[in-house]
Amino acid sequence: MTMTQTQTIREKNELDELVLAAQRGDRQALGELAVRYERAVYAVVFRRLGNHAETQELCQEVFIQALRKIGQLRDPRCFGGWIRSIAARMAINRAMRRGPVVSTEQTAFEANCVDRRTPLGAALSREREDQVHVGMKRLRAMDRETLKAFYFDGNSLIEMSEKFDSPVGTIKRRLHTARKRLAEQLHALAPA
Repeated sequence: MTMTQTQTIREKNELDELVLAAQRGDRQALGELAVRYERAVYAVVFRRLGNHAETQELCQEVFIQALRKIGQLRDPRCFGGWIRSIAARMAINRAMRRGPVVSTEQTAFEANCVDRRTPLGAALSREREDQVHVGMKRLRAMDRETLKAFYFDGNSLIEMSEKFDSPVGTIKRRLHTARKRLAEQLHALAPA
């Protein structure tokens, strides 16, 4: 066995021990894992957000989430992929919530500050909003709560998973189904 292979095996065993210690509640072990993986997590998050300050903030949240969920990791050797997948999901959620980035150049700023609403557009918007509220009332409680948590309360899939005590995959399916049912209700409410 070569020196490099021996070193690689030693590093893998050390990583396994750190993960197992972190799962037992050893905060120092989790701190060491954070140091080892901070660059990888930063790269994943920055690729999605493109903003250093926001990336640093979200990286802290990723490691807090990892601290909360480390007991769910079954195979310590998968820690690297596991932490990167948490980072990717949280970055996607953050990017979806913040909306499009608006330019601050003078010409772009002036173009964005023009009020393009018309009385007819405002009336149509209010009517559509009323239809959505009526459609939501016609949904079953689970569909209504799922849509409300995601769209009105701004909860992420992970937050919803914790709130509803269901896996993220189940939450995604509930959202898809609830949106479909709401669309059916809105179609039924539309004037012929």
